[in-house]
Amino acid sequence: MLLRLADWDRRGFCQLHYLGRKYRLQPLALAFSASGNGPLYLYASVLLLLVRDDGQHFFNLMLAAFLVELPLYLLLKNTIRRTRPCHSLAAGVVTHFEPSDRFSLPSGHTAAAFVFASGIIICYPLLTIPVLIWAALVACSRIVLGVHYPTDILAGMLLGCSATYYASYCLQG
Repeated sequence: MLLRLADWDRRGFCQLHYLGRKYRLQPLALAFSASGNGPLYLYASVLLLLVRDDGQHFFNLMLAAFLVELPLYLLLKNTIRRTRPCHSLAAGVVTHFEPSDRFSLPSGHTAAAFVFASGIIICYPLLTIPVLIWAALVACSRIVLGVHYPTDILAGMLLGCSATYYASYCLQG
C-alpha cells in the first residue's frame, strides 16, 4: 500500500512538473509561490484590522492559527525529513531557485496559504471561491517549481486548514 502511494506520488509529481516545463509555467509558478510568502498575510491582516470593523477578529484568528501551524510545521518537517524532489529526482527536475531548506513534507507555503484561505472563508465567506483558487495555485506552483510532491501539498493543506479551524474553535470559547 505505501509503495503504491509512493509510486503515485512520484508519478504525479513527474507529470505535473513536466507539464509546467512543457507549457513554460515556471515564471507564473514563481509569482504564485512568492504570493504565498509571509508578508502577504501580515499586510492583509493589518490592513483589514485598520479598515474593517471585524478586522480585529480576522487579525486574532490569523495570529492564533499561525501560532498553531508554525510549530507543527517545523516539528513535522524536521521529524519526517523527506528529501525534496529537486534533490532526490535530479534527472529532469528543473528548479529556478534553491529552496530555503532541504525537506519537503509538509509544504510550508501550502500550509500558510490554507491558513490564510481558511481564515478568509471563516470571516469573509463571500471570498471563498477566489481565495481557494489562489491557495490551490500557490500549492500547485510548488510542484511545478520542483520542490514538493503532491502528498507534501495535501499535508500542507490539511495542516493549514486544521490549524485555522482549531484556532477559530479556541477563540470562540
